[in-house]
Amino acid sequence: MIALYRLMTSRPVFSLACPAWLITAMVAVVGMATIGGCSDDSDTVRRIRAQRQSRMQTESQQDHIGETVSLLSRLVELNPDEARRQIAYHLNRWSDERSPQPGDDISEFIKTVSELLPPEVVAERIDRESYTRDDVDHLRDSYLFSRVAEWVNTDASDDPVLADWFAELEQQDASAALQLRTASRLFDWTMRNVAFEPLVPTAPAPPAPPLAFDMKFQGAGYRQSDYQTLWRGTGDSLQRAGVFILLCRQAGIDAAVLAIPSTDDGSLQPWCTGVLIGKDIFLFEPELATFVPGPNQTGISTLAQARSDASVLRRLNVPGFFDYPISKDDVQQSVALLNVVPEAVSPRMKSLQSGLAGDRRMVTYVDVNDLAKRFDAISGISGVRWWSVPLLAEAYARDLAAAAQRDPLFSFWYQSRWAILEAQIENSRQLASARWRHLHGQFDNDDEANVPGARGLYLGQRAPEFEIEDLRIDVDLQKAYGIRRELGTDSKLYDRQVQQVQMMMRQGKRTATYWISLIQYDDQRYDTAKTWFEKRVLDPNQPSPWEPAARYNLARTAEHLDEIDQAIELYKTAGDPQEHGNRIRARLVSKASE
Repeated sequence: MIALYRLMTSRPVFSLACPAWLITAMVAVVGMATIGGCSDDSDTVRRIRAQRQSRMQTESQQDHIGETVSLLSRLVELNPDEARRQIAYHLNRWSDERSPQPGDDISEFIKTVSELLPPEVVAERIDRESYTRDDVDHLRDSYLFSRVAEWVNTDASDDPVLADWFAELEQQDASAALQLRTASRLFDWTMRNVAFEPLVPTAPAPPAPPLAFDMKFQGAGYRQSDYQTLWRGTGDSLQRAGVFILLCRQAGIDAAVLAIPSTDDGSLQPWCTGVLIGKDIFLFEPELATFVPGPNQTGISTLAQARSDASVLRRLNVPGFFDYPISKDDVQQSVALLNVVPEAVSPRMKSLQSGLAGDRRMVTYVDVNDLAKRFDAISGISGVRWWSVPLLAEAYARDLAAAAQRDPLFSFWYQSRWAILEAQIENSRQLASARWRHLHGQFDNDDEANVPGARGLYLGQRAPEFEIEDLRIDVDLQKAYGIRRELGTDSKLYDRQVQQVQMMMRQGKRTATYWISLIQYDDQRYDTAKTWFEKRVLDPNQPSPWEPAARYNLARTAEHLDEIDQAIELYKTAGDPQEHGNRIRARLVSKASE
């Protein structure tokens, strides 16, 4: 009895109040002990206590995982530091009740990037058992990519050019056709939703800051992370490949970047993305935004076909315009590059993945030994390595953040590029909320949950042009938009500040307009999508940085509307950054329409 009294009156360690069900249970135990005597019913008391403790542990585990996923689902709306702290706390409390997962020996795999992952980094990021705030970026990526992969993988995302080929393939191998169809949907969505940037940017930039690992300022691939590529909706071919691979991973499909090793210095030249299905690697070309057509321009080519049939890669030429730089002889041996970060190969992420089920399921762990073994078994693959790009992207981000702290001018350039989406101001937060829901496939309002959809939130960013123009002279309008002139602020300085707000409003409006257009396409509202792409994004009176991507998506929309001639004409627009691939698409569409 004394022990039970102490148990009831002692202060809980991890909570401010005892759960109601636990108090009820304790009262019941005390009552039983009083009636029957402590010594006579001690076995019953211990049994009930053990049952209650087991129940508490089970519910606690479920709650901690649930809280983690809930925080991830609202991450864009929360204070970043506090959300990271809470996620780490819940994961560690969940982990306290589980045995640690044994780690695999991946030392040989780590050696391929030993310069980027010295032993102290391996110990901190891979071998560490506890969860920390530094794990949240990886969990955020796993969560968001899993949500995108889920809603994109529908019949509505099928590429019409491949319809007949897939129908035939399903008769031969239904399982392979199902996986390949999913991969094709994810690739097609990535190419339509990640606007193409050249490997070497042409936009003005400040002088290069000092960078580690001999990186180049605004270098290909690593100048932004895979998450930023998805979030911002624009990237070069390597960044597109990274997004596609992570989407495939969440869909349970193995994919890697294929690179050609140099015979001179051993350097690697990425040339394609390979999807491993069964004993074949199927080829997708992110720079051209197209699958590599198979022999006779039919279906999706495999690596084996590209190695044996010179016409496969030769068909990626556009006579009189472009020559594809890779030939059959070049691809006899390729190295498979695995797109992973250190957290993804850690035992703690392996343990976490085993605890995720149902609608919480996402891929947080990659068995790189098994994945490397399966890629290495394919003819034409001469080795498997850790892709350096995601690791360099982290180092690049650190170096640019340090440069921004040192140099105010560099800081302005660094922060202003995506301030419309990432700055902590009201308009940016609204656009970020819209983008977050867009990537979740939440296009329309959820009236029951009182949650606005992406479409409506994007529309809220489209202030009339006359209103934006009047912002400099209309004090009431300035107040409505939350712009306040601080006491003592010089009038010229304040006017420049208002002009910056105008610039951001126009950028946000153009971006929201383009993303609404993409939603209309993914919602199969092709007539409406055509209007938005054609009349709003491509409005000559309102120049937009999204115009080349809008032309490509307008052409894709025209395909669905059976306006094949218009689609082909749009694909042949001279000077677009993706013109090479667009002209190949025009050829494929023309062949399919025949």
